[in-house]
Amino acid sequence: MKVSIDWLKQYVDFEESNCDLTETLPMLGLEVEETEGSSNETLDQVLVGEVISKEPHPEADRLSVCSVLHDNSQPPSTIVCGATNFKIGDHVPVALPGAKLPGGFKIKESNLRGVTSKGMMCSETELGLGPDNKGLLILPKGTQVGTLIRDMYQKDVTLDLEITANRGDCLSHIGVAREVAAYLEKELILPEVHIQAESLSNPTEKNLLKSFSVQTENCPLYTFWTIKGVKVEPSPDWLVKRLEAVGARSVNNVVDITNFVMFETGQPLHAFDCRKIDGNEIVVRQAKANEKIITLDDQERTLDEEMMVIADKVKPLVIAGVMGSVDAEVDSSTCDIILESAYFKPGCIRSTSRKLGLHTDSSQRFSRDVDPAGVNFAARRAVDLILKIAGGECIKEFISKGEVPRTSRSIEINHSFIEEKCGFSVNKEILVKSWERLGFSVKGNDPWQVTVPSFRSEVDRPIDLVEEFIRIYGTDNLDHVEMSLPALHRGNDLSYDLIDKGIENLSSQGFQEVCNYSLRSENEIKTFFPELNFDSIRLNNPLSSDHTHVRPSLIPGLLDVLSYNQKNHCNLRQVFETGRVFLPGPRGNVELISIAFAATSESMTREWKKNANLDFFEIKRVINRLLHSLGINLPKSNWAVIKASSLWQSEHASVKGDVHKNKLQISAGTFALKATKKKGLKSCILGSEILIDPILLTKKKKHSVFKPFASFPPAMKDISLVVDKSESAENVRLALELIAVEVVDGKFTVDPVSIFDLFHGKGLDDNQKSITFALRFHSSEKTLNENEVNEVFEEIVKRVENNTSYSLRA
Repeated sequence: MKVSIDWLKQYVDFEESNCDLTETLPMLGLEVEETEGSSNETLDQVLVGEVISKEPHPEADRLSVCSVLHDNSQPPSTIVCGATNFKIGDHVPVALPGAKLPGGFKIKESNLRGVTSKGMMCSETELGLGPDNKGLLILPKGTQVGTLIRDMYQKDVTLDLEITANRGDCLSHIGVAREVAAYLEKELILPEVHIQAESLSNPTEKNLLKSFSVQTENCPLYTFWTIKGVKVEPSPDWLVKRLEAVGARSVNNVVDITNFVMFETGQPLHAFDCRKIDGNEIVVRQAKANEKIITLDDQERTLDEEMMVIADKVKPLVIAGVMGSVDAEVDSSTCDIILESAYFKPGCIRSTSRKLGLHTDSSQRFSRDVDPAGVNFAARRAVDLILKIAGGECIKEFISKGEVPRTSRSIEINHSFIEEKCGFSVNKEILVKSWERLGFSVKGNDPWQVTVPSFRSEVDRPIDLVEEFIRIYGTDNLDHVEMSLPALHRGNDLSYDLIDKGIENLSSQGFQEVCNYSLRSENEIKTFFPELNFDSIRLNNPLSSDHTHVRPSLIPGLLDVLSYNQKNHCNLRQVFETGRVFLPGPRGNVELISIAFAATSESMTREWKKNANLDFFEIKRVINRLLHSLGINLPKSNWAVIKASSLWQSEHASVKGDVHKNKLQISAGTFALKATKKKGLKSCILGSEILIDPILLTKKKKHSVFKPFASFPPAMKDISLVVDKSESAENVRLALELIAVEVVDGKFTVDPVSIFDLFHGKGLDDNQKSITFALRFHSSEKTLNENEVNEVFEEIVKRVENNTSYSLRA
């Protein structure tokens, strides 16, 4: 947002220098990104001179030797010049030796073909005053010789401000002036409006429009004025300079006035050529699917049903709040105009602007939320200027449909609340005056009823009023104030603590942390998760085609990282990421905590001695270490083999738990070769993803209790069981462990049963395998003797033979 200092002074009278203002505005929350027009090149040595004589150069046909008077107390100076557009008696700018021109060009006395030139006569461009470089700048005849050029051409200083999204009221000169006036305790000077007219809901017979309707909820308020007999021509100089100061291009007087009022008040306006409105009818409606419009930048644009247009009986005339079309633009042939001033819902304009990639001064203001109470004021201001500059006659009625969607609001606040939040004693009188300087009205006395005008839509809570007071009071006035702020201590969010522990654990296991975008492309979602409902995780207004969906998994991002490093011959084998993912489920989209890691099974660079290849069991060990550090137990359900997946290789990966039912889900194994090859990865990639519903973290956990180490040696027994080849080894282990615990029945302790051997081959059928288990018994009171251990073991063997389908291997 560009603000002209000269223009700003029309609304608030301040004497502060430009430098002071650039320091004041950031204190108000308006950052100054750039200052244009202020420069150290002050043209101190550039004066008004009069050409006394002009003679051809004796050695150069294209040069003239001139005598120029620039100081009535000194003789004229000899200056050699190559321009031809001047004559004796003309007043021109003269840069004397020592002058510094824009661009760093220094003037010095020089010898040109045998003639000493004591300065330079300048063009408009050389002085940085304009684009004309074809000859000297000829000054008015009455200009006094010796006058400093910088005094004649005071260059307007423009500030480029960064306006935060919640301060749409500052996207105007009046809005910024209101802030400056409040801070400097100055009066805000608003322009007077004179036109008066009756507000009607439908046009009468004297109006040029015969029909008008609003057919969309995205336009709560729409008004228009009718002006007959305007004369469209170039704008006066003052208006052109105002627009150029803020980077806008002059078009014609009517269009320039609508832009001027927009930069002045923040309310975008639009003028239609009445003769170009088919059927003398205006309809505010949603666009039709694939409806076409050629905008003022001569681009044909395709609209959809979520966009809003201002249309006539046949065609759309304006993309509402964004840009008009060539079909109703005001040009030199225009005689009668319709002036629109409206309030559009910010979300609709923001969405339309993003979809079309069309960001205009108008859409910037509408999408930030203009002041609905200012719609009528801005229209009247524009009508006054049009009648004054372009002439014509305004029909004494304006048509209005809808109501002002937001008016002033009242907020109750008390003194103790303010002092509690500020941390220091606050003077009541200063407090009230600070609010009133911002245009708020205050009634009562502790508590106060503060009425906030409609142009400050973001101020709607008591704490906002505290912030407004501090802004206007000035943080620089707090230097000698003793502040007392009670420290509020609370524990970190449980999910952050969990992620921190996960990062620490995986880093200690040799994994490198990476970060990827949380938004992914539709193509990636379809490739890795074809079973998902794509639309449920799609963004309504994606910023780019590569970031259209929220991510349902961290895995694709990890594969991208490994692929990139492999292509660049970087031996980064093990990576992990933590973050949030979104999965559709019975409760709709669920935001989950995810910790995922991936690793190449082989080294990506040539080595003289290769390390052992990574396998599924090492991945399981990483998971167990990680979950132990997180204080999370494995789901009670068994590992289930994944047989059909676009992300995991069929029958080479497993899943345990269900995040929608158990609030915890662990997937591990080899990623689908088809998917990894598509990303350019050459070796097998293994990894895991842990999904945790944050609800799981709120459940109370049992406190860990220290268990003393066994003082007596354990007794160990091995057992080999022959089972069906398709039987899960984990299922067999759990069944054996359950039998062992039942048999021991508390006489002593049974440690978790472990597997240490797997065999299939000679002596077994093709559909059989043998699994050998280790059983470990011990007591905290004594050393177990052989008889009692054998007795228990024989009973375990007996129950296995009688109660299961497993058989003992001899």
